[in-house]
Amino acid sequence: MAKKSRNEARLRRHRRVRKNIWGTPDRPRLNVFRSSSEIYVQLIDDFQGHTLASASSIDAELRPDMEGLSNMEQAKKVGQAIAERAKEAGITQVVFDRGGYKYFGRVKAMAEAAREGGLDF
Repeated sequence: MAKKSRNEARLRRHRRVRKNIWGTPDRPRLNVFRSSSEIYVQLIDDFQGHTLASASSIDAELRPDMEGLSNMEQAKKVGQAIAERAKEAGITQVVFDRGGYKYFGRVKAMAEAAREGGLDF
């Protein structure tokens, strides 16, 4: 039996968790995707299949601020941005979906910055 790649294992974890987690219009799912160099977050209403707000380290508004920052610092900025955009959309509570990643490093930094920005999860 061939060894599963790290990404295949992450996707298996993500599918397993997604059986029990879904976002509603009043409490959307805060989904995280992390590549080797960037981080992306979305607020998703799973009932209608809509993205209510999003932020990423390649976002046009945030990109100028990202130059020269470490990945951890970029993740914090993205967390602050998603919290601001959620407030603008009238969202204060979310369900956190870490996407099969460990709650560590950039995922943790983004989550803590979003909490400091006013999101409750």
